[in-house]
Amino acid sequence: MESRRLPVPDGLDGTRVDAALAKMLGFSRTFAAEIAEAGGVQLDGAVVGKSDRVQAGGWLDVEWRAKEEPRVVPVEVPDLGIAYQDDHIVVVDKPVGVAAHPSVGWEGPTVLGALVAAGVRVATSGASERQGIVHRLDVGTSGLMVVAKTEHAYTVLKRAFKERTVDKIYHAVVQGHPDPLVGTIDAPIGRHPSHSWKFAVTPDGKDSVTHYETIEAFPGASLLEIHLETGRTHQIRVHMAAHRHPCVGDPLYGADPTLSARLGLTRQWLHAHELAFAHPATGDWVTFTSPYPADLAHALAVLRGE
Repeated sequence: MESRRLPVPDGLDGTRVDAALAKMLGFSRTFAAEIAEAGGVQLDGAVVGKSDRVQAGGWLDVEWRAKEEPRVVPVEVPDLGIAYQDDHIVVVDKPVGVAAHPSVGWEGPTVLGALVAAGVRVATSGASERQGIVHRLDVGTSGLMVVAKTEHAYTVLKRAFKERTVDKIYHAVVQGHPDPLVGTIDAPIGRHPSHSWKFAVTPDGKDSVTHYETIEAFPGASLLEIHLETGRTHQIRVHMAAHRHPCVGDPLYGADPTLSARLGLTRQWLHAHELAFAHPATGDWVTFTSPYPADLAHALAVLRGE
């Protein structure tokens, strides 16, 4: 077990326990919440929960069990497709249920582990468990990701994503019919104030911009094409839910479970359909597209049949 005793600074007065620990000790918000939920946090001698508030000048006693550092484990993922590969990059078509890279608490397959198992060599700087990763997709989201294989490609692609020169186009089926049918959602996204695993539109969140266009409308649902200007965690899911049109099949953000069951969905209908960027070595504009996987295609067919 590891432990620390430290005073609460004035700047964190009134902050949630999990948020305070994350700032003071450098933990992830999720890990900080786990410590508190296990009874590992005391404020002035009294055990506090993750959502309790700290007071400036108070003393925090924190005790936790260190977790093993995540590492890349080679695991074959038969459904993971390679849309393109050269000496500089590899563009993968990620199936649902696969994380981008290893992380604390995730024990399933990863894109990096699948690439290692397939004999693809990625050699870039940074944390070994995130080598080559320049952007991510949620575990429950399928579609296209580009992974850098060289340090030069990594640097160029990271800058391209930061400067928003990469075209990221998603297709999503959402509940209801957005009004207007074509629009932009510009609303900051941050951690949900009361749920460790969720995000939400919050006044102090990071700027987040989502452009959408209705492709097809069904009774009670719509197929949208979505262009992401920014790339926040859960951005599409949060923005659509905030506008009362959650992604079908996404119970975390308010989807109707009855509709999900009728369509045979066990995850959100969200797919990274197209990815386009300047090739980091040649500068040529390259575009890749991914067809809908079987579960999403089936759900769409049911909607069209209705």
